[in-house]
Amino acid sequence: MAARDEFTFSELDQWFRERRVTEIECLVPDLTGVARGKILPREKFTEDRGMRLPEAVVAMGVTGEFPAEGPYYDVISPTDTDMHLRADPTTVRIVPWATDPTAQIIHDCFDRQGRLIPFAPRSVLRRVCELYAAEGWQPVVAPELEFYLVARNTDPDMPLKPPVGRSGRAETSRQAYSIDAVNEFDPLFEDVYDYCEKMELNVDTLIHEIGAGQMEINFFHGQPLALADEVFLFKRTVREAALRHDMFATFMAKPIAGEPGSAMHVHQSLLDKSTGLNIFSNADGSASREFHWFIGGLQKYVPAAMALFAPYVNSYRRLARFTAAPINIQWGTDNRTVGIRAPVAPPANRRLENRVIGADANPYVALAATLACGYLGLKHRIEPMPECKGDAYLGDYQLPRSLGEALELLRAEKELAAVLGESFVTVYTEIKEIEYAEFMKVISPWEREHLLLHV
Repeated sequence: MAARDEFTFSELDQWFRERRVTEIECLVPDLTGVARGKILPREKFTEDRGMRLPEAVVAMGVTGEFPAEGPYYDVISPTDTDMHLRADPTTVRIVPWATDPTAQIIHDCFDRQGRLIPFAPRSVLRRVCELYAAEGWQPVVAPELEFYLVARNTDPDMPLKPPVGRSGRAETSRQAYSIDAVNEFDPLFEDVYDYCEKMELNVDTLIHEIGAGQMEINFFHGQPLALADEVFLFKRTVREAALRHDMFATFMAKPIAGEPGSAMHVHQSLLDKSTGLNIFSNADGSASREFHWFIGGLQKYVPAAMALFAPYVNSYRRLARFTAAPINIQWGTDNRTVGIRAPVAPPANRRLENRVIGADANPYVALAATLACGYLGLKHRIEPMPECKGDAYLGDYQLPRSLGEALELLRAEKELAAVLGESFVTVYTEIKEIEYAEFMKVISPWEREHLLLHV
């Protein structure tokens, strides 16, 4: 059997037979990162079956709403046109929690002319990776994904609470890097690792993060599309495992007041495709000009990309001073107070860590956006600001403070739209405006507490 990244449809059929697969989940990641699609009997799944879905399925927000009018319909057909779905054989994995032998496989979205749907998240990441390939570069990424385990909560008006562990008690204090705190949830994580092994997800270390019930999983480095697929599938996996242990797993950026938010830190480096060498380092081991240009691109374009890295109103609650999340686009070596960190590493492994991205970001969109910022820095040879060698929290805010402000910056940045695709930016910003408008209809407890009788 060929390596996973070389799977063909004939090998895929053999893979199904060996595992006696009876059903197949045909998945498409939407803008939110939700798995949309259809479930088929094994005998109905063929390469040329021509499965279809309405194109708006990948272009709706977390509320399931669509704009009633406007630029959205300059991209999305008002006649609800179908997309033609094409399975990517390299993404096939077993569904380990299914009762009957079931496979899941991620699909790409095409129009009737065989062109990728430009606003589908997977298409956007493919587009950016192709720009790198045209320059002879291979991006390498490694996400670190934080999330919270919380007690079951069926009432959205009630605050979330840490779950009860093996001891019969819930966490009440912060337990950063505590082995015993992770062991409180051993039965759950045994299932998570078992599921990941069966799905061939390349997860690395598990740690307890700062917050009560907050965990972090690290992924081995690899190519961006493959890693985005793994994050997409991992989120689905850990949610399922948590439910089976009577708790929820949440990737909200700021699920619990007074606790740190959850991030998706992305380590990124760049290889020369012809030599396999890391172009962030010179032959003598020093940092290259490309390394600094990539930083310059992140510093210039990350503020405009914030609606992609922090896609919800809740996302901006995480980005506050002294909360283990960045407030600016400073860069520094081994400095966790900055937005762009350069870990200490051998020259061959020199990389940058984007610490701005929230755990709630769509992994395809987030990876496309951070690579787009670096790509523009390389193409325009943008020099970075001086390195921050102190506490970046003592500096000014350099990131937008709200989703509304972030959307304005994204719409105004034409160079970023040219890399990501103008139709994608149009669809994305129109959808986010709908979500923002929905949020503004909700009256919060803070408003009732402080304004009801005082104004």
